[in-house]
Amino acid sequence: MQTVKMVITGPFSSGKTEFIRSISEIEVVSTERDLRNPAEQEIKEQTTVAMDFGRITVDDDLVLYLFGTPGQRRFDFMWEILAEGMLGFVVMVDSSKPETFREAKSILETFRAYAPTPYVVAANKQDHEDAWSPEDLRIALRIDDNVKLLPCVALDKESVKNVLLELLYSILEEMET
Repeated sequence: MQTVKMVITGPFSSGKTEFIRSISEIEVVSTERDLRNPAEQEIKEQTTVAMDFGRITVDDDLVLYLFGTPGQRRFDFMWEILAEGMLGFVVMVDSSKPETFREAKSILETFRAYAPTPYVVAANKQDHEDAWSPEDLRIALRIDDNVKLLPCVALDKESVKNVLLELLYSILEEMET
């Protein structure tokens, strides 16, 4: 049986934990803790402090291991640890919060520096009224046309499945070359 390690990364509150919870076949191993910063508490009550972990069995021969990173810079020491051995990664972007786009781009560049693996960008929260379209996000984030930038709703299993399949196809293409 082959295992594929994928990392799900992105800024604080971009939807990484929900993404993994939506599709994992096991109860997600989570390191959520209560937030104490009042500004962050306005956004949500808890945050990932080390990692999330989920698993998906694709078939008898292939299992995906999903590792979610913390999104806040104060926990970035975990990023390189989680990136070790990854075969690909997903960068989650909150499409409805343009103030987080710069951080998303910075995280994307950080993970590209860790390993030259395939990646996709998930334009999350496309169900929000004020969400930017994937095409507009591509321009705002200055993402090359050859990079897969996919619409996503992290709470929707089919949407998450589509993002992971696109990453898996990219990984398989990379392995064949």
